[in-house]
Amino acid sequence: MSFLTPFLITSIAGLSTVLGSIVIFFRWPREKVNQFITFALSFSLTIMIGISISELLPEASFTILTEYKLAKGIFFSFVAFLFGIFSVYLIHQKIEKRKRKNQDLYRLGILSMLALMLHNFPEGIVTFLSSYQNLYLGLKISLAIMLHNIPEGISIAVPLYYATGSKKEAIKMTFFSGLAEPLGALLAFIFLKNWITNTMISFILIFVAGLMITLSIHELLPKALDYHENKHILLGCGVGIILLFLNHFLF
Repeated sequence: MSFLTPFLITSIAGLSTVLGSIVIFFRWPREKVNQFITFALSFSLTIMIGISISELLPEASFTILTEYKLAKGIFFSFVAFLFGIFSVYLIHQKIEKRKRKNQDLYRLGILSMLALMLHNFPEGIVTFLSSYQNLYLGLKISLAIMLHNIPEGISIAVPLYYATGSKKEAIKMTFFSGLAEPLGALLAFIFLKNWITNTMISFILIFVAGLMITLSIHELLPKALDYHENKHILLGCGVGIILLFLNHFLF
């Protein structure tokens, strides 16, 4: 198969994150803004934790345990997960040096963008290589990725928009996150097609799972609780869980 078709499939799947930024164009009454932010943060943390627990960790851990056997596999997986946790704190410190209005929301948006870029990069490799070998399999994987990339776009666009007041900034950062997927495809085609292994991708995915779970619990959840809109926290989590079930059973 030619390069173009798998690359196009991967690009569409990745850049679907931009669709999540559409929500910032909705006009919310001033008194409803905090409720909307609470809902978006709760929804986002549910998606991130759900994807990590139901998809990234089981599949990646199984691959590593198969490669290295039980004791080594558990140890290497744990180390990769710890690197993901510590990376959140390192990025947090870097962002804290750039003080600005609505610093908490800005930090959440940037952390979400970086986490999801790292998540999207190996996804781009997997989608491209799958499409390159089997078009039907590639389309199936890309549809599943699109389904969870849209809410991932929301998790980047909403905090950045309400932190900066700039729709352009929010959309740009969401676009950069989605761009990681076709970038992964391009690198896979040029450099990695004959070298990339399932084990290598699995370590990256466990690292990303550690990053996303830590980001959700340490950053997104406390910020959502700050608004004291408990009904909208439950609503956001509920919608996120429903979407995760749809993604799991449909794809």
